[in-house]
Amino acid sequence: MWGRKEKAGAEKADAVRPLKEAVREARIEAAERSAVVVDLRDAELARLELLNEALDPVFAEIPDGVDLFDRGLSRGDVPRLWVDVIAHVEMGRDKRQYRFVQDTRYGRAVLAESYEAPEIIEAVTRYVARRLVERERALGDDPGSKISVARRVAKLERRHLRWRGFGLFAIGVVVGVAALFVLALLTAH
Repeated sequence: MWGRKEKAGAEKADAVRPLKEAVREARIEAAERSAVVVDLRDAELARLELLNEALDPVFAEIPDGVDLFDRGLSRGDVPRLWVDVIAHVEMGRDKRQYRFVQDTRYGRAVLAESYEAPEIIEAVTRYVARRLVERERALGDDPGSKISVARRVAKLERRHLRWRGFGLFAIGVVVGVAALFVLALLTAH
């Protein structure tokens, strides 16, 4: 009787040991995989840093007063080279392909994909040029357009002041008539 319990206990201890060994081996495998993931992330960062350095001449040509672009590397789960607030370069699924992406109202739009850095540099250069042209249009470099906008604003302001003056005059007339009516009632008694 006692012997049987010892045998069952020994079998149970043997069953636990292989499980402990399997858990230990699984932990080792997971550590090795995470080391591979860290190595891949480091490789992604290195490729993006090289691209960032290759983009230095493009961003050096941007005029000093333009604050549209805020280039920098983010080192999160997905490393990214930010060109501005809405556009960035990230690595594709195979970690060798560059993807130049822009966030839009309707989701992300891929502006360019390539395994070669010069093609991405060209795409970023075109993007920067388009953004500079958009900025110039928004600021309205044409002096005639600035004057016409100023005239419209001044005209609206004069109209607003005219209506405000008319409203104050109407309130004064109503208060004056009411005061005369009250005065007439008081002098009648």
